[in-house]
Amino acid sequence: MSDKIVPLKINRLDAHDRFEYFTKQSFDISQTIQQIISTRPFGDYPFYLFAHARTADDGVTKRLIWQPRLTRPKAQTNSMLFKVDPKTDIVKIIWMIPPKEQWHMFERGKMTENEIIAESIYDYQHNRQKLEAKDPDDLADEVIDKIYRGLSFDALQSKAKNDPSIYGMV
Repeated sequence: MSDKIVPLKINRLDAHDRFEYFTKQSFDISQTIQQIISTRPFGDYPFYLFAHARTADDGVTKRLIWQPRLTRPKAQTNSMLFKVDPKTDIVKIIWMIPPKEQWHMFERGKMTENEIIAESIYDYQHNRQKLEAKDPDDLADEVIDKIYRGLSFDALQSKAKNDPSIYGMV
């Protein structure tokens, strides 16, 4: 076997176009986040936005589930977590952890290298408590419970308006 190096003929413009396509191919995460912020799921309270991929029953189709929440979830692969303050335009990335089988793609020197993802993977492997720790500005548990109870009550009220049989009012 020969150790002969064969030069590759790469069209720089084509490579650049492919890189541009690759970096912009995903749906617009910022647009999705902005749409969720505009619904103000918890009023003016800051909240976490947890995105995690799930496979459909067909075993092939994947979908991304976006879940606004007041508490941090446990860190998991194939997920993203953002902290959002609806009173500002600031969105803080807490983590972006791809599926384990893709981790090698984000290593230093690769076209898909990404500092946030690489740091998230490292913290997931070596310092998971950092990813799962409460922020200093997180709401107190009592406030969170009160907000969730209010949302639950509002949902029941709304459902009762649409279906009075819920409370035996038929």
